[in-house]
Amino acid sequence: MSGYVYVLAAAALWGLIGPLSKLSFAAGMDTVEVAFWRTTLAWVLFAAQAVVSRETHIARRDLPAVAGFGVAGIAGLFGAYVVAVAAGGAALASVLLYTAPAWVALMSWLFLKERMGGYKVAAVAATIIGVAGVSLGPGDGGSAVDGRAIAYGLLSGVTYALYYIFGKYYLGRYRTPTLFLYALPVGSLALLPFTTFTTPTLAGAVPCLILAVCSTYGAYSLYYAGLKRLEATRAAVTATLEPVMAALLAFAMFGEHFSFVGYLGSGLILASVLLTIWDGARERLRAPLPTVAAARQSD
Repeated sequence: MSGYVYVLAAAALWGLIGPLSKLSFAAGMDTVEVAFWRTTLAWVLFAAQAVVSRETHIARRDLPAVAGFGVAGIAGLFGAYVVAVAAGGAALASVLLYTAPAWVALMSWLFLKERMGGYKVAAVAATIIGVAGVSLGPGDGGSAVDGRAIAYGLLSGVTYALYYIFGKYYLGRYRTPTLFLYALPVGSLALLPFTTFTTPTLAGAVPCLILAVCSTYGAYSLYYAGLKRLEATRAAVTATLEPVMAALLAFAMFGEHFSFVGYLGSGLILASVLLTIWDGARERLRAPLPTVAAARQSD
């Protein structure tokens, strides 16, 4: 049960990202500035952990890939997500973020040459229909959903999908603090040209600090602690609490809500997440076990 507790705690902390960002916006902070400080402050924590645990080494050949992940996976995700929150609200941004599994299926088919089975096609189709439902339904007050919210929300889903592709190659080689020690400062530098700094206020700084400490450093640390105790499929399903948490907080704090069509679209997106995860688990169960000879050879 401890594995589920860790992953649920991580998902709850990720669900705070949208509402906390809106509090910083309300205090007068610039949109990308929130992402910049979240990235930079979290780097200090991961760097301290990596130094204390003496896990700072990374192979020179891997540095370009880690730097690329810093630009796309850190700056791209953190920046696009806060813009989506500012343009369309925390609930909408969190739902669009979870189009990531559909993008993972497409990227795996294109770049990793993985088979695109019927369930994956169905999940991608459900995601597209779900996004259409969220996009076409009226937002708060009956007005149309801002196109920027949809575009940047989908971009956050694409960049979030890179975590899976990147992790397939590098999370087995290095621990999370080591990767973030190098990736986060690259992300901060990539965000810097788009950042407009404002006069610091306590009302804006406190949510940013919580974002860095709890929703970035704490959430990633808890999630990977949960992965040590749970299989990846169960952890991924449990993490879908995040958009639910974000939607509940957005409704309670800011009165955000979807139209009926929007709720149907959100349900389809979350259903596609579960379908993609279930299909992955089904394929792993059907995979042939290694023979004794092959096992001895690998030893």
